[in-house]
Parts: sequence; structure tokens; C-alpha cells
Amino acid sequence: MSVQRFAFAPFSELPEQGSLFFTLILLLFLISLTGNTLVALAIWSSPGLHTPMYFFLANLSLLEIGYTCSVTPKMLQSLVSEARGISRQGCATQMFFFTFFAASECCLLAAMAFDRYLAICAPLHYATRMSRGVCVQLAGVSWGVGCLVGLGQTNYIFSLDFCGPCEINHFFCDLPPILALACGDTSHNEAAVFVVAVLCISSPFLLIIASYGRILAAVLVMPSPEGRHKALSTCSSHLLVVTLFYGSASITYLSPKASRSPGMDKILALFYTVLTSMLNPIIYSLRNKEVKAALWRILGRKRL
Repeated sequence: MSVQRFAFAPFSELPEQGSLFFTLILLLFLISLTGNTLVALAIWSSPGLHTPMYFFLANLSLLEIGYTCSVTPKMLQSLVSEARGISRQGCATQMFFFTFFAASECCLLAAMAFDRYLAICAPLHYATRMSRGVCVQLAGVSWGVGCLVGLGQTNYIFSLDFCGPCEINHFFCDLPPILALACGDTSHNEAAVFVVAVLCISSPFLLIIASYGRILAAVLVMPSPEGRHKALSTCSSHLLVVTLFYGSASITYLSPKASRSPGMDKILALFYTVLTSMLNPIIYSLRNKEVKAALWRILGRKRL
């Protein structure tokens, strides 16, 4: 009979470290949730920020909220409770939402790079090429691709039988640890995970690199130092987010499993599920005067 309930492995071999990890991850989670919520509210409530760049940034904040909420609450419970179990249906639900938000973010980051490319390399045509309708379509495609990937991967993996053991060597229902528990030959499923990872990680990343290659070439020939500085400042925040997100995800899903230990997988997963979500609003708000001003208005304070 197929296993109907799983259990997460302890996060650390030392039980006394559970409270320390719980406090640290809870703090990061609350900062991430608060920061991304404030950024989204600041953008939606400020008519001056209703531009393509900030429209995509608000969508990114919403994705980050869903992304971190799909993983972190259950992880926090497992850190301080002996009840580390999760039903098969609950595990499938967590996998769907995690995959949905992750794949959507990959596509959205590529759309944001395309927006920056048009703004810098084709400024005269920017208003027509990045109209509100085009922005909504790009965001819709990003969310739609994420939904299809989430449904496809989750259904494909949970159509398998799980004969035991039932302990997931991770802190959430990620694809590779769940596949490791399946009965029989899972080579086709592993190949599907790899292909989807290539399509959702490598393809958008290559588009981002191509966009920034064109941007760099355009910036280098700008006659005005102020123009170069403004263009590079606008793009650097997005490029930093891309590096953090794609770097850790690529190591997890595209590098050989034999080159990593389960402990390393957990550390990498913490990085792209909790830390990058917390850093995104900080990176964007601290480096952007318009977002900072809108945040101050949301908080009911005046910037001195």
C-alpha cells in the first residue's frame, strides 16, 4: 500500500539548536512578509509608481509573499514540535504552490529584464512597446506558466507509489527529496524535473543575460556620466536579485546530486526560500528614492 503520510527529517542533528533556528528563521520570515507587503501596498497606492517597472516589482513582491508562505510556516512548526508529519495531500499542495510561485518568479524576472532593456536601449518606443496591456500580458504569462509547471510536476510525481521509508530528508516537500522516496524506476520523473528546471531556470536566465549584455553596450556609449550612473543604478538592483535567486536555484536543480550533501541542499533551500525573499524589498527600497518615499507615506511619516 502506498504511503499516505510523510515526516520531515530533523533540521539539525542537535535538538538544542532547534530554538535558535526557529528564532532566526521566524525573524527572517516576518521581515520578508512585512517588507514585501509594504512594497506592494506602496506601489499600488501611489499613482506616480504606476509604471511598468513598478508594476512588475509589485508582482514580484506578491510572488515572494506566496513563495515564502508556502514553505516557512510548516518548517517553523517542525523546528519546535515533535509533530513533523504531513499528509500526502498536504505535501502535494505544498509542492504545487512552491513550484507555482518559483516558476512564476523565474519568468517574471525575465520580463523585468526585458522592461529594463526597452527602457534603456529603445527609449523612444518604450511607451508603446511596454503599454499597460503588454505589462499585464507578461505578468499573466508568468503566473500562467507557473501554474502549469506546478500542476504538471505535482501530478506527475504524486501519481507514483511511495512504499517507504516515509521520512523526507528536507524541511519541505521539494521535488528531488520526494522522488527519492518513490517506488520503482523514477528516471523519467527525474528527467522531467531536470527538463523543466532547464526551461524555467536556464532559459529565462539566458534571456536576462542577453538583455543586460545589450544594456551594458548601450550604457557604455552614453555621452552623459549622469545618464550612465542612472541606468546602471536602475538595473543593478534587479541584477543582484537575479544573481541571488538563480544562483542558488541553479546549484540545487541543475548540478549533479552526487556533488552535494543533504545538508548543503537544506542550506541552499533556506537561501532561496527565505533569505532572498527577505532581501528583495530591502534591495529595491533602499536603492530607490520613489519606493522609499511611497513607503514613508504608507507608514504615515515624513522623510526628514
